[in-house]
Amino acid sequence: MNIVVCVKQVPDTSDPDTEVHIDSTGKGVDQSKFSFVINDADNYAVEEAILLKEKHGGEVVVVSIGPEAANQVIRMALAKGGDRAIRLEDEAFAFSDVYATAKILQSAIKDLEFDIIMTGCMASDDGYAATGQALAQLLGIPHASYVKSVEVIDEKTLKVGRELEGGLLEMSEIKMPCVLTIQTGINEPRYASFKGIREASKKEIKLMDLSACGLSPDDVGERGSLTVLKEYSMPEVGELAEILEGDASETSAKLATILKEKGLV
Repeated sequence: MNIVVCVKQVPDTSDPDTEVHIDSTGKGVDQSKFSFVINDADNYAVEEAILLKEKHGGEVVVVSIGPEAANQVIRMALAKGGDRAIRLEDEAFAFSDVYATAKILQSAIKDLEFDIIMTGCMASDDGYAATGQALAQLLGIPHASYVKSVEVIDEKTLKVGRELEGGLLEMSEIKMPCVLTIQTGINEPRYASFKGIREASKKEIKLMDLSACGLSPDDVGERGSLTVLKEYSMPEVGELAEILEGDASETSAKLATILKEKGLV
């Protein structure tokens, strides 16, 4: 079973002292003082891919869009059991939205032999939760999102459990090849062994730029995006919240009055 795992390098915001500042472009965040880690949901996707490989054989290919520094995240995925990797980097990729990002990934993946493509269900930095679905659409294959369980039925069919509200699982069968966006908690990601880290340093990371992807500047970045980021702004510190007290009829009447006074209704 051949599996492609898409991973993303994201800022490590676990440190409570981490401060976020908008950069000079107004469209990004100053990353000079950040440390970086693999996106949390992507880490679970890597583990699930390796578990399936260990049980059914095959190959795991790690794909990532990012600068050379992203090799650290890629190498860690390889150290855990990935076989090889592709890193996509080009200045033209900057400011790509979900659709353009999916086009970049699709350009690198379409010629690979794969049964499953796995992504994290959501990136912790932008939170779009749509790249996997867009990738499936571009490839013309089925997808399942927020997957919390994966079972191989036969060589062409998977049984997957999708997380619903309240912790419920929706069980479905899906034909391969397919895209699965993996929810956190599906497994327990392993730590890379010293042996795995040594071996990962020897594994191939293929670098692909815009030309190697077979794309033009019109396909990526703002020119190839369906949505364009105008600017970031820090939230303004306003008045403290007003707590409405009383029973439902009293608080609803007070709320209606406040909304009318502020011209919101």
